[in-house]
Amino acid sequence: MTQALAPSVAPAVVRWTRDQIAARVARDIPDGAVVNLGIGLPTAVANHLSSDKEIVLHSENGVIGMGPAPEAGAEDFDLINAGKQPVTLLPGGCFFHHADSFSMMRGGHLDVCVLGAFQVSAGGDLANWHTGAADAIPAVGGAMDLAIGAKKTFVMMDYLTKGGQAKLVPACSYPLTGVGCVSRLYTDLAVIDLADGAGRVIDLAPGLSLEALRALTPGVTLHLS
Repeated sequence: MTQALAPSVAPAVVRWTRDQIAARVARDIPDGAVVNLGIGLPTAVANHLSSDKEIVLHSENGVIGMGPAPEAGAEDFDLINAGKQPVTLLPGGCFFHHADSFSMMRGGHLDVCVLGAFQVSAGGDLANWHTGAADAIPAVGGAMDLAIGAKKTFVMMDYLTKGGQAKLVPACSYPLTGVGCVSRLYTDLAVIDLADGAGRVIDLAPGLSLEALRALTPGVTLHLS
């Protein structure tokens, strides 16, 4: 089911749901890729990967070859991902020391990582570990290693904050996780490629025009692909 955007923003727009965003990411992951799905929203991508593709899922706590989430009641809480969620293991999958897992991340052995974010800049900078607020709890985990170590970094996030500000910004105001690392942004309003300090809009949510998206994203150059 889709959700109507807040009337104060654009009453005719229908946002993509988180499952729809995850399915869109899954569609773009190529056959044969080794992929890390970050904590939170990105983990849903595993449930939408096509059985026609051989995609190897990696988790920084030391698991590779994961499948979709287990059915309710079939969870094994000794087999979890980095977000402490129970996972399944496909034939040939295995688990190992997390130091070896980080060596894979830092050594450039991941084709794609999919991360959440607080902010992404038009230049592809990523801020996803700390808002800088005095009472915020920093939570970097393996995000820095993933963002820089993977060959491609995709980000999944809501386009707007709860206060209605765009998370795609001219320059990040939050502490950075990685510089110039994000190549594609998947949100509830648009799918956007980032290159040369601008955004190339691949898809727009139903009812949303490029002009309306530009109005929501001050200071960022956006154009259609």
